[in-house]
Amino acid sequence: MDHRLQMLTTWVRQFPGFENADARPVSGDASFRRYFRVLKAVSDNSGTMPSQPTIPFIVMDSPPEQEDCGPFVTIGRHWHQAGITVPQIFEADPIRGFLLLEDFGDQLMLGQLSSSTANALYQNALDELVLIQQLPAQPDHPLPAYDTALLNREMALFRDWLLEGYLGLELDNIEKSMLDTTFALLRESALAQPNVTVHRDYHSRNLLVLEHGSRPGVIDFQDAVSGPVTYDAVSLLKDCYIQWPEEQICEWLETFREQTLGAGLHRADRDTFRQWFELMGMQRHLKAAGIFARLAMRDNKPRYLEDIPRTVSYLLAASKRQPALRHFHEWLIAVAVPRIEELIGPVPGQELLTP
Repeated sequence: MDHRLQMLTTWVRQFPGFENADARPVSGDASFRRYFRVLKAVSDNSGTMPSQPTIPFIVMDSPPEQEDCGPFVTIGRHWHQAGITVPQIFEADPIRGFLLLEDFGDQLMLGQLSSSTANALYQNALDELVLIQQLPAQPDHPLPAYDTALLNREMALFRDWLLEGYLGLELDNIEKSMLDTTFALLRESALAQPNVTVHRDYHSRNLLVLEHGSRPGVIDFQDAVSGPVTYDAVSLLKDCYIQWPEEQICEWLETFREQTLGAGLHRADRDTFRQWFELMGMQRHLKAAGIFARLAMRDNKPRYLEDIPRTVSYLLAASKRQPALRHFHEWLIAVAVPRIEELIGPVPGQELLTP
């Protein structure tokens, strides 16, 4: 018996038009949140409604002992008022963890991407990102800083959950020191970048292609922080769920650099911005690879394992271009990658990356 689904259904049925609503599963995500679609009956004032029209809405189930939906409500309402295309929040019960939201449909950007659609979809996403980055802070709810502690905690996921956890590697002191040195370089680069509003998970599974207009629907923004200007661009352009040719990524990145330069968000030239982007990407991909392993081991979501080889391939390509990370790059090839390929699957691009 799904007790929370019963509670959610009772909750949503108290609102006008939802008296007979049934919650149909839409999706879950990498957290403990779940999403359901409900239909609101719309009266046509005719008195007889054999085929009563309905409007779809989304209900979020966010178990409060596991997922506080308070930040989602606060940030969502602020961003919506500022004109960002996030779902409107119609009803909220943060104590029980239920939200009634605008329905953006089911067309994830990931499923709509192809060689013929990519340029337009990515440009739309980058345009929206520039607007997000310029959002003023909320006086009563300042975003947390993407600080040293958070950056370190995220990178440690790679060591703790992927290397030592899922892969079962026993790291010696030299290897631990090498990882610490790598993490320090990435951390200092991130902290040196200008700060903007950061969505923190801005990628093709958190953007929806809407029926009307070109702007993407933006979801999963509750973990937003104030942090590095390239972070969300990395999430989007070096997506853990889809990979594009390096030349194409560079073109999109340069367009974004020029947009953000014009908006006064930084003063970086092309090479500086690219270096920020490369090192920021490594930090994110260390975090993501660790999270994917944790989802498989702790949360019984093994489907995320298939994204680890692609994510690690980004680490390989970026570290190869960084002389200061030569030892990390060589260690990945010699130690981590063979174990990943043994337990999970092939890491793309191996033939191009041997030192």
